[in-house]
Amino acid sequence: MNEFDFETLCAIGLNHNLATQWFSLPQAETCSLMRVIEVQRDWLHVHDGHTEYAGRVLPALSAELYAAGTGLAVGDWVGVKAQPQGEWWVHCQLAPQSHLARRANDGRRQPLASNIDTALLVMGLDHDFNLRRIERYLALVQAAGVMGVVVFTKVDIGHEVEARMAQLHERLPRNVPTYAVNALALATQQELAPWLGRGQTLVLLGSSGAGKSTLTNTLSGSSVQQTGGLRQGDGRGRHTTTARSLHLCPEGACIIDTPGLRTWRPDADADSLAATFEDIEALAQHCHFRDCQHGDEPGCAVRDVIPADRLLNYHKLLREVRRSQQTPLERKAQQAKWKVIGKAGKQRNQEKRRGNL
Repeated sequence: MNEFDFETLCAIGLNHNLATQWFSLPQAETCSLMRVIEVQRDWLHVHDGHTEYAGRVLPALSAELYAAGTGLAVGDWVGVKAQPQGEWWVHCQLAPQSHLARRANDGRRQPLASNIDTALLVMGLDHDFNLRRIERYLALVQAAGVMGVVVFTKVDIGHEVEARMAQLHERLPRNVPTYAVNALALATQQELAPWLGRGQTLVLLGSSGAGKSTLTNTLSGSSVQQTGGLRQGDGRGRHTTTARSLHLCPEGACIIDTPGLRTWRPDADADSLAATFEDIEALAQHCHFRDCQHGDEPGCAVRDVIPADRLLNYHKLLREVRRSQQTPLERKAQQAKWKVIGKAGKQRNQEKRRGNL
């Protein structure tokens, strides 16, 4: 069996459950356990707690992951073996304890990060501010079993900071931790200290220009990520991070920076996503009808209490989840159904116009 240094691997996020899983695999006899710290197409970088190595994924493992509709992500734990020619090959993957992914247009999963303890949901207090988006991110990470922490950046240059924070607290559940920080200030390390303990893994999620790379540099204590300004005119951010990567913070936490998310299609089931809207689910128990959609139904206990925009976001996410879970045949059947409805509506309009003539 290859040498196994539990304490060293713990410093980059290993825990007892993952270690137990590793020793149950036959590859533990011949491979070394390492963590994926960067993925770039055919190559990836892995770390054993001391040294970083560049490697490739064994074709058999690639085929297995592809058949399962997924792939390796930053944060994964893998079994790696050196070949006589000096190349490193990934032979196996430990089943991740948590996994964030999004759905592509073709329905396949696009991995974002694995084995995450906390997701820092980053949003700027400037043109980037969007309550519906932060609510969406929070619902999706919670549905994946990951704790979400909302971090607003650019508090030093933001617009209507106090009013926006008040809107956030009114909109989100009270148990969601929220922070407003200057991502450039070292004081941010102290403010986010509860989430930076040794062996903890965090992922930063947000749009381009939200300040994720700046925050990564501040929390890691070094300029590990390139940063950039905003575009003139619309204030939108530039893509300075082009690949997901893992970095070590002085306090011992591992932090994963990600490229800006333009869209995030849900990768969750309807029940787990609905459970993240605890306030709506609790009130729904008092609706007159068990299958109340919180629209025009009489006796609805939700409609007049929950903000209309939050309720709209809730319904939109559920529709997207149900659509992503449809089979190709179900999608075709739904398209055919709406095509028939559309034709019928068009015909009725034509008949009305003829009658008016």
